[in-house]
Amino acid sequence: MNESRIALLKQYLEEEPDNPFNAYALAMEYYDVDPQKSLLYLENLLQKNPDYLPTYFKAAHLLWEEEQWDRAEEVFKAGIALATEQNDSKALGELQAAYQNFQFDLD
Repeated sequence: MNESRIALLKQYLEEEPDNPFNAYALAMEYYDVDPQKSLLYLENLLQKNPDYLPTYFKAAHLLWEEEQWDRAEEVFKAGIALATEQNDSKALGELQAAYQNFQFDLD
């Protein structure tokens, strides 16, 4: 974990709280080292910036890893719907493939 990068990202988030990339970047810094903190930022993004598509893939994966099956499924489905709505075929394909793997993992 890079403390100076985290401090800088927190500063950016304070300066531009409405820019979803700042919160997303901070969540990604915590993703591997503090999943719970990352999940807090990602869940907050899903609430405050539901149109920020990159959040869905990472949030669903982290929820999956944390064995929050129902919430992971909700986020995958919402991300797939948003990618379809935004006509983002790359994100749609990634989310659909990940969701399919998630479903196989649950069986």
